[in-house]
Amino acid sequence: QEKLLPVDVLKKAAELGLAGIYIEEKLGGTGLGRLDAALIFEELSTACPSTAAFLSIHNMASWMISKYGNKYHHDNILKKLLTMEYIASYCLTEPGSGSDAGSLSTIARKEGDHYVINGTKSFISGATLSDIYLTMVRTGDSNTDGISCIAIEKNSEGLSFGKLENKMGWNSQPTAQVIFENC
Repeated sequence: QEKLLPVDVLKKAAELGLAGIYIEEKLGGTGLGRLDAALIFEELSTACPSTAAFLSIHNMASWMISKYGNKYHHDNILKKLLTMEYIASYCLTEPGSGSDAGSLSTIARKEGDHYVINGTKSFISGATLSDIYLTMVRTGDSNTDGISCIAIEKNSEGLSFGKLENKMGWNSQPTAQVIFENC
């Protein structure tokens, strides 16, 4: 049985600035530091470690868009992440390489003005729930310089999910494989 994060509570947290804790104020974030974020997540985890951990993942994804995205990403993705109109997952871990970014095998091949992605990510928090999947993919050679991050929307053709993981804890987070087949 799927147990979901309290999205309504997450949206209320976003109203308090907790979806963009260490994002610059000029981009709509709270403008606090990483230590502030750690203290916030530590306190939130006294009530629910699963929700606090997921909020930390969402903050990381929001920060990545704020730091490395362009105006398009800021206007069309970041604003929605900061209100939690969009919920984000971070997709790095793979069945054959774990969280070793240098060994990932998910491939993104440029075709015209878009990429076609093939590969599988494992144990992804927010799988099936998130609206945006920030996905580490190989767009170049086999070293770490060949890795890029692509934001993939939930309803993208070729995106599917494995069965939900049966975990010992953090059960409010849906966790599963995220599968890209000519996505």
